[in-house]
Amino acid sequence: MIVSIAMIYLYYEIKDKKIIWSTVFNALSFQSILLLVAFSTINWLLEIAKWRNLVSNFKSISFLEATQQCLGSLTVSIFTPNRIGEYGAKALYYSKEETKKIIFLNFISNSSQMAITCFFGLLGLLLFKISYTETMVWFAFKIKILPVLIATIVFACAILIAFRLKKSKIYGISIATLFSKVTSFPRIILKKTFLFSLLRFLVFSHQFYYLLYLLNCDISYLTALSCIFTMYFLASIIPSIHLLDVAIKSSVAVYLFAKFGVLEWKIIMITSLMWIFNLFFPVLLGSYFVFQFKFQKK
Repeated sequence: MIVSIAMIYLYYEIKDKKIIWSTVFNALSFQSILLLVAFSTINWLLEIAKWRNLVSNFKSISFLEATQQCLGSLTVSIFTPNRIGEYGAKALYYSKEETKKIIFLNFISNSSQMAITCFFGLLGLLLFKISYTETMVWFAFKIKILPVLIATIVFACAILIAFRLKKSKIYGISIATLFSKVTSFPRIILKKTFLFSLLRFLVFSHQFYYLLYLLNCDISYLTALSCIFTMYFLASIIPSIHLLDVAIKSSVAVYLFAKFGVLEWKIIMITSLMWIFNLFFPVLLGSYFVFQFKFQKK
């Protein structure tokens, strides 16, 4: 049932994209396709390595097992809000006694990626505004005052949310308990987790930039990165399912890149290709792992 829903979802996504395939094939050479595949492969290898690193806190698993769990849970979670199904799907690979551990580890994995996205997203917003600067006074305001103001607001909101949600629970684990568990978690594993998240973010961001280059988009490197960072940040904070995630990224990207004269059809094509390379093919492989799945015996 899961694989069937996943395949139907993928079919309608490809159908509704209305990509002009002849234009795509003309823009992409065999070598460039191989490089795009390499980008996506590295992206998912980093995600798999990150998950294996986290699980090593209590259990040693092979790289193949980590691959099965990451791609299998991806297939299950593509039609759940904010991929929340990934928490339950990964837990199914372990015994019932280890469920809370897996949920906690998946929380750290997703939180580290979100933290990296927010950091570069705020940096991207700043660079985007600087690229659009009209006066030196406004420029000075953005450089000296705006970052402090943004940091203060973000910090204040984080404290307020943490205080209000202190007794709230995520899959039976309170926010206060999660915080204490994170602070007591092995630092070396946390550092590796954030490193994998950082490298992964840089990989798929530069894959997007490479597609801009292939389609001859007249935009500088720093300006392009500011738009890319901002796009991923804005898209990540909007609650959605994968069914809408592609549309959100496309609409945000079109709005941002249009400010610098990049044609709309090129951005839609790029976001579609990013979706194909980083979600479509991994979900196909993940479907195989779903078919091979066996419940853990008690």
